[in-house]
This record gives sequence, C-alpha cells and structure tokens, in this order.
Amino acid sequence: MLGPETLMLAKRIIPCLDVDNGRVVKGVRFVSLVDAGDPVEQAKRYDVEGADELTFLDITASSDRREIVGSLVRRVADEVFIPFTVGGGLRSVEDVRAILRAGADKVTLNTAAVENPDLIRACAETFGSQCVVVAVDARRRSPASEGWDVYTHGGRKNVFLDVVDWSRRAQDLGAGEILLTSMDCDGTRDGYDIQLTRSVSSAIKIPVIASGGAGRLEHFYEALTTGGASAVLAASLFHYGELSIAQLKNYLRGRGLEVR
Repeated sequence: MLGPETLMLAKRIIPCLDVDNGRVVKGVRFVSLVDAGDPVEQAKRYDVEGADELTFLDITASSDRREIVGSLVRRVADEVFIPFTVGGGLRSVEDVRAILRAGADKVTLNTAAVENPDLIRACAETFGSQCVVVAVDARRRSPASEGWDVYTHGGRKNVFLDVVDWSRRAQDLGAGEILLTSMDCDGTRDGYDIQLTRSVSSAIKIPVIASGGAGRLEHFYEALTTGGASAVLAASLFHYGELSIAQLKNYLRGRGLEVR
C-alpha cells in the first residue's frame, strides 16, 4: 500500500473540460473552437477511467463578463468522486465560495488574480491554499527575446507581466498550485513547452500543472521529468478517445514514474 509521502509525490493526470455555452470545446492556440461533447458525460467518463482530478474552465466567462454557471458545476460535481477544479469569471471571495459550495474542490483564478492580486491572498486565507490554483496563460515574447508574457481574458489580452515573476508572486500570495498553459503550444499536439514549464517549476516550490500541446505519450513524460511538472493536463487527446487515462498511466509507470 502506498504511504502518504508516496501519494503526495505521485504525478497526476488531469483531463480539462473547456466549456463554452454549456458544451465542451477545443481549439488550437485558444481559437477555432469546435464542439467536443457534453461536460457532464465527459466528466463521468473520466471519473470511471481513473483520472486523478478534473479541471473545468468556463473559457469565455471573464471575457464576456458572465457569471459561471453554478448549476452546471453542481451537475458535474454530482457525477464525479475525484477532486474537481473550476475556473472562469470568478472575481471575488463570494464567487469562489459559491463555486466551492456548488461542489468544486478547488478554483482557478486567472484574469481576476492579475487585476486584483489580493484576491489570491483573500481566497487562500478564507478557504486554504489547497483550494486556490492560479492559472497562467503564457506566450513567448518573440523568437529574438527571452521569456514569456502573461495573457488574460481567455488569452485575448497581454498584460505584459513576466510569467516566472508572476508565478513567484502568486505563490507568495498564497496560491497552492500554478496551472501553466503555453498558448503557443495549445492544441498543436507538438508537445508541451518544456522550457517554459521548467523555468516556472524551478523558480517556485508549489506544484506546477503543465498544459498545452500534448500529442503523444512521450510528451507527458517530458513535462513530468525534464519540465519538472507535478501534473499534466490535456483535453482533445482524451476527449476524442485517442488516448485513455489507463494507457497513459501504464506508459508512465513503465518508464519509472510514480502515478496515482
């Protein structure tokens, strides 16, 4: 039987449900969205398949200034028995409280955290750091310069914050994890941005969830080893049945990684 220390260090596999108008969608580099199914049905399937957690992102909530759909959160939460993270359009402690009461185990803060960093501290103090995931959408500045900028509003707005600096600040304010998405790699299936993932994971002490670009089994392994990520998140590969959670876990175990 695995002890608590082993479980804590075990790598996590997290399917992501990007939701727009009540449907799961998937795009490439945050645009050209196509329908990928019903979020409740997808969530049930991943729970049965052995996902370690689920992430549910209402991807247009911040840009459209809509409130996240609490009823959908409750429907998904009623169907799954694994930790369940929800984000999109959460702008206050009250918003976060409502989502946690609806059944989520954690929340992700992105746009609101950048616009009001004290929200991270307030949520961490009220609900505990373990409930607070700061989502960081990153894009390379240009081939000629080093580093990445933070984007908000579903990847629509460059706020000209350095990704590594912002991740450190989020940690210091009380974030329990960083959900790090490479906008350059998102949906391309060419692999995670290992340089980006490593730059952030080596600069902070809290777990980093790598997101954006998974296309093959090797990509997950690279993000968890060379990239230093604690967890890997993927969407389309899982949604369309090209890769199962069990396949991925068996592969990672075969290469010597401890997975849950």
